[in-house]
Amino acid sequence: MKIVIIVLISFLLTGCQERIYTEKNVNYFDISDKVLVYSDVKINDILKNNSEYKIVSDNYKISTNKIGEKEYSIYYIKNNKKYIYKFKINVVDETPPLVFSGTNKTVNIGYVGDLCNLITYGDNYSGLVKCSIEGDYDLNKEDTYKLKYYLSDSSNNIKEVNVTLNVNDPSNDLKNDNTTPKKENTLFNEVMKSKKDVNNSLGIDVSKWQGDIDFIKVKESGASFVMIRIGSQDGVLGDHIIDPYFKENIKNAKNAGLKVGIYFNSVATSAKEAREQAKWVIKTLNKEKIDLPIAFDWENWSKWNSLKISFHTLNEIGNSFINTINDNGYKGMLYGSKFYLETLWDDYDLVWLANYTEKTSYKGKYLMWQMANNGKIEGIKGNVDIDILYE
Repeated sequence: MKIVIIVLISFLLTGCQERIYTEKNVNYFDISDKVLVYSDVKINDILKNNSEYKIVSDNYKISTNKIGEKEYSIYYIKNNKKYIYKFKINVVDETPPLVFSGTNKTVNIGYVGDLCNLITYGDNYSGLVKCSIEGDYDLNKEDTYKLKYYLSDSSNNIKEVNVTLNVNDPSNDLKNDNTTPKKENTLFNEVMKSKKDVNNSLGIDVSKWQGDIDFIKVKESGASFVMIRIGSQDGVLGDHIIDPYFKENIKNAKNAGLKVGIYFNSVATSAKEAREQAKWVIKTLNKEKIDLPIAFDWENWSKWNSLKISFHTLNEIGNSFINTINDNGYKGMLYGSKFYLETLWDDYDLVWLANYTEKTSYKGKYLMWQMANNGKIEGIKGNVDIDILYE
């Protein structure tokens, strides 16, 4: 009797499981053998079913965050039996490095720096881009030289760039008056007349560089909001530093009846670092209520080559900061200039556009536009940035 019960239990445990079969030399499916790194691809996107057999695989995403070969499986029904078919997909990087600086460069006679760092370049996948230079030049002789730069990433994608190198004798500059004419200030009251309408409001953004501010006069001049720097990072891998005027600025701006948002200057090189910065911002705010978003301001472009991060990592950094802000009950926003928003940053839900012009040609969506960095407004002695907030 015990033997019968054991056999019955064994049957119940194993017999109820669905049996899955495997066929040899399957040629029903025409499957793409490669996909691009960081692409948004699902199994069904690369699966071309040319057979009469029903595919029952879930349409799950393929992991494309790392290059290399990966194995996947699909299930299909044939003659009322379920089969499994295993196959491999190669995730590849076919995008060459990108140069995002000018290629007409000038150095003084006797220059001893790395010529590769005269231009700024990076890669979508690898932060390690190799640079080599072809062409004749003499850094001790004033002249103009035509050089060819070769940039290669970890997947051996190569970008060729023509660079004009001007070797300059600075003593000759003293013989010429190359004084650049001073640009006139952008007056806040003039911007009010030309830009203010029912769909927007005007404001400014401030930090310690503006010193003591009379926010009552700022408000009386027509400003309705202010973006205040809460702090910054003390260099690459440095500590978080509160702006010495932050507490005074946010208190006085609120007392003057201005709407308030804040921003943080970052030079983070990893998503983890950016997340810690966002937590520091939240802790420093100490549940302070604000009307506008918290902006992530990353502008360490002059040192980009030395940071050894990819464009993908850069956007992981931005998203990490903003998502952490959002998860803590505030709204996160990306600050960026028109060029970098169009070139390197992904699409973000909230954007603070920097473009110093009368009429921006930026085609992306943005909540706020920093349209001048040489503004003048009552209540501030020096220059200030002028912003337009769209309702």
